[in-house]
Amino acid sequence: MLLSTYGSRGDVEPLAGLAAELRRLGAEVRVCAPPDGDFERRLADVGVALVPVGVPARVLTRSAPPPSALPERAAEVIADQFETVAAAAEGCDVLVATGMMPAAAGALSVAELLGIRSVSVTFQQLTLPSPDRAPLAYPGHPFPPGATDNGALWRLDAGINNELFAAALGTSRTAAGLPPVDDVRGYVTGRRPWLATDPVLDPWRRAPGFTDPDFDVVQTGAWFVPGIRRLPSELLAFLAAGPPPVYVGFGSMPVFAAADVTRAALAAVRAHGRRVVMARGWADLEALDDRDDCFVVGEVDQGALFPLTAAVVHHGGAGTTAAATRSGVPQVVLPQAADQPYWAGRVAELGIGVDHGGPVPTADSLSAALATALDPVTRALAEAVAAEIRTDGAAVAARLLLDTSG
Repeated sequence: MLLSTYGSRGDVEPLAGLAAELRRLGAEVRVCAPPDGDFERRLADVGVALVPVGVPARVLTRSAPPPSALPERAAEVIADQFETVAAAAEGCDVLVATGMMPAAAGALSVAELLGIRSVSVTFQQLTLPSPDRAPLAYPGHPFPPGATDNGALWRLDAGINNELFAAALGTSRTAAGLPPVDDVRGYVTGRRPWLATDPVLDPWRRAPGFTDPDFDVVQTGAWFVPGIRRLPSELLAFLAAGPPPVYVGFGSMPVFAAADVTRAALAAVRAHGRRVVMARGWADLEALDDRDDCFVVGEVDQGALFPLTAAVVHHGGAGTTAAATRSGVPQVVLPQAADQPYWAGRVAELGIGVDHGGPVPTADSLSAALATALDPVTRALAEAVAAEIRTDGAAVAARLLLDTSG
């Protein structure tokens, strides 16, 4: 089987979980993903080699091209999919496609070209048409001011996806002998997409008649790598030297004004008499001073670390939100972009943490949010919700793939 993505750590980590379950059940697995070193190491942890595609995701994230360059970048991503994924998929009987829209469109086209079964997967439901909410707007392509009809907005979204990606996709498909696609989003979503999120944290509500009457979402639960990795000895010593610290990290996000955010975070956590574990991440956060109450970590297993913390301050990525929720610790979410405001809202709605409401905190705003997160009532709610979170999402998905592929 081939698992294909192009995106950040949040797009790769779930595939590591699925790959581990597939291998446990005896399947051969390949993973196509950006050639970032931390992705390669994570997949090696589960015994799967990375088939590199495109430029490193970290490079693409840091380059921050203007919105006008999106079609050009999409064309490169799609061309890379046709070149690399097509070779990697030879001999496979199933292709699982996820990641950014043009990457998924390219990978699914490769499956069509090779005549193999494909499954389209998303790790957040905001790309799946629903009357309950508006779609995400692409940078540089805002929806009309005052537009509130979700049906109309989803139709606009379909047009914007075509405007951005249809020409590039058509070029690569035509060169491969495939017909063009007149609805890129519909092609990627298909009639039976998989939603790899937890139904408590991210409930999917079926809306008959809003889209194709045959449209049906398969919600598997979130995908995690089974088991946990041992934390570094230096981190374990820090954790043992005092009460549970507050975790601060922003994953693969290139945080705006990172030094100011770090300074505010340190001041806010210290105002509550707490120590800090700070994840360096792609924003390259650092301690800023030599006090011994802050420990900076690189790549670390969130499933092992989060249960040992007092609270988790993070960006609201799908994977980090799921890991923190599963760990039963309160959260403060500082959404930076894309689907992150949605996850911040879900955390607040469930009462398991706080939606900070903006990407750049002050010491006062974050201290106020932490006061709520560190309240024993919030902790009790977080633990209660954690008890309801499914832990078998990757196993469910693996069995579905194997039951229908043989």
